Amino acid sequence: MTSGRRRAELFVDEERDGRLAARTTGDERAMLVDFLAAQRTTLELKCAGLDAELARRSVKPSTLSLLGLVRHLADVERRWFRRVLAGQGAPPLFGSDTDPDQDFDGALPEPAVIAAAWEAWRSEVAFADRLVAEAPDLDIEGDDGWRGTVSLRWVLIHMIEEYARHNGHADLLRERIDGAIGV
Repeated sequence: MTSGRRRAELFVDEERDGRLAARTTGDERAMLVDFLAAQRTTLELKCAGLDAELARRSVKPSTLSLLGLVRHLADVERRWFRRVLAGQGAPPLFGSDTDPDQDFDGALPEPAVIAAAWEAWRSEVAFADRLVAEAPDLDIEGDDGWRGTVSLRWVLIHMIEEYARHNGHADLLRERIDGAIGV
């Protein structure tokens, strides 16, 4: 007799799933960093093993795709950590004021586009990780035109929320591509 599959199963085998190593007690910064790392890893897992399929759109008229999510989240990381908290003049990589949806619209199934998206995302994640590790505390602040003054603590919580929301999209996108399900 075979048993059915549940959506709540892990996307990968429990032994290989580093997301389960997140701390459950202790230092606030470490816990927030672990939660954000787990969300980032979930995005990577949902995209694992795919190439051109990453650009497959959800359903018309939406331009939502896994590749679009990678590009979008690279720009979200860049905005909050480089521009807002570090105060760098770092314009978006995949969008602009005149074409704000280019992160999704420009997510084409071309190897160079896919490679550039992953390179940008990894670079922005690495920058964010360094900034968080080097910050004296979670109360450092930056100014944002949308939210006003924000703390590193707020940005970390917001980033966890941002990834969690988009990882829900990634669940559905991946299932549409090849039927893979799980958290």
